[in-house]
Amino acid sequence: MYSNALRKLPYMRHPWEHVLGMGIGAVFVNQLVKWDVQLQQDLDVMLDKAKAANQRRYMAELKLILTALLLLCSFVTLLQFLPSRFFPFYYPTYTYTTLPSNCLPNVTAVNATVVTTPPLPLAEVVLDNGVVKRSLNPVGNAAYNFILVSAYRGGPNTFAIIGLSSKPLHVYGRPSYTCEYHSDKENEITSSGDDTDSSNNETTVVVSVRGRKILPDWGYGRVYTTVVINCTFPESDTSVVSTPASGGQLILKAAVNGGFDTELNPTDTILALTEPANSWNISKYTNTPPKYDYLYCGSPIYGNLSPQRVREWLAYHVRLFGQRSHFVIYDAGGVHPEVLDVLKPWMELGYVTLQDVREQERFDAYYHNQFAVVNDCLHRYRFDAKWMFFFDVDEFVYLSGDDNASFEDVMESVGEYTMFTIEQIPMSNEVCLLKDAGKTNKQWGFEKLVYKNVKKVARRDRKYAIQPRNVFATGVHISQNYQGNYLMRTGQLMKYYHYHGTIAQRRELCRRFDNGTYVVADGIPYVQDTNMTSIAPLVKSFELKTIGSRLESTRQ
Repeated sequence: MYSNALRKLPYMRHPWEHVLGMGIGAVFVNQLVKWDVQLQQDLDVMLDKAKAANQRRYMAELKLILTALLLLCSFVTLLQFLPSRFFPFYYPTYTYTTLPSNCLPNVTAVNATVVTTPPLPLAEVVLDNGVVKRSLNPVGNAAYNFILVSAYRGGPNTFAIIGLSSKPLHVYGRPSYTCEYHSDKENEITSSGDDTDSSNNETTVVVSVRGRKILPDWGYGRVYTTVVINCTFPESDTSVVSTPASGGQLILKAAVNGGFDTELNPTDTILALTEPANSWNISKYTNTPPKYDYLYCGSPIYGNLSPQRVREWLAYHVRLFGQRSHFVIYDAGGVHPEVLDVLKPWMELGYVTLQDVREQERFDAYYHNQFAVVNDCLHRYRFDAKWMFFFDVDEFVYLSGDDNASFEDVMESVGEYTMFTIEQIPMSNEVCLLKDAGKTNKQWGFEKLVYKNVKKVARRDRKYAIQPRNVFATGVHISQNYQGNYLMRTGQLMKYYHYHGTIAQRRELCRRFDNGTYVVADGIPYVQDTNMTSIAPLVKSFELKTIGSRLESTRQ
């Protein structure tokens, strides 16, 4: 065929060649048809196998789903027969009905639970005159009537109870408080007119007085407001409440007086204080000198605080206040392990007491219940200190008067006053001297932050100190419930440097450097003030001498 093509002749010139080509073509076509049929058969078999496998898998999954549904339905059915107390998210439901006040039970506030039947929907009633009578269906409580924080004896015949209470109740309602003292006597009290209850050869004498409530938080409360209740019994009851050998209990009865429902007046009975026999001495409240000259009552600390800043603040003020000083720290979440390591050496020496008040976060009041905390501190240590100071852990008290005057001299000069305020010097929290660049990591915070804010403002915050025996309730920046004189301007004697925000900065503080005596940063004018810088070496030396080198490796 190739030679024929070269000579341009027909490919197949002989008849037998045509017959052979047709035979080969017929065989090829026949085989092609058979292969196509076989391929179709094989494909059908594969599809049948895949279909069968899918059916088996579908049936297995269907059985699993049906089994799970059956178990779930059985579990739900079983739950209907269990008591409600077994449910993990069960809370009691309260139903209030119109009852006379004398029919309502007194409920002890501590761990009190009232369980009642859930209310039924109220039906509308059409009166004879065609008016549709509607009813309201109250359920539950939005806030507690009273949350007991603490209670302390304040003298032979007076007590202070600190607590939290519903703010709307006090803003719009008329709650009232009654104080009762239950004295355990053994035939000591023979006065007529006292209620007695003999049991086990003991006589219980009960006297009561109307409690005087004080709201010290200036309206800053949120869901809850701080309440200080003063319970002062008359002189006629002194023999009952002022006998240490007897012991007794202080009971508070808190009545809402229709504050949440004008048709109801439930009264909660609260055990505020228990005094075992001979657990207190009357001389503490009369002529015993206080244990401390100066006591620090701090607002609750919280957040991720810098251990180094706490270290600096504590060493500085222990040196300033002296050996007869004490510092009460309230932990609302800010004393993490590294901060605790800083406090430990001073706690071991008796300079620091740490109070864990993290549970107060359950109750939404102003700024981590700041007012409740400072009032607790006031009444807890009221007779243990001559002076109490109230300021924060990013504020440093500084003697601004005569360089030769000691802290004791300054305090002696204001001894005629019950309270005096301390002026603020606001400091930059990021501007440092250019000459200190590269070595600020070895300097303390108050040592390297040397620029004070001189922007003119109407007023700046103040902090204060009090003689606590003359104070009945207190605040954050000042007390309004005291007796005696008040000195407002003490700038010539004492001020405090405020390094706002530095206590929560766990990094290098210096972000800008300048050598000018006057600088402007972020639109705020500053001038140099190196008073604290000159004190830093003395504070470092004092810390090393007092507690050794335990805190030298403290981190930011």
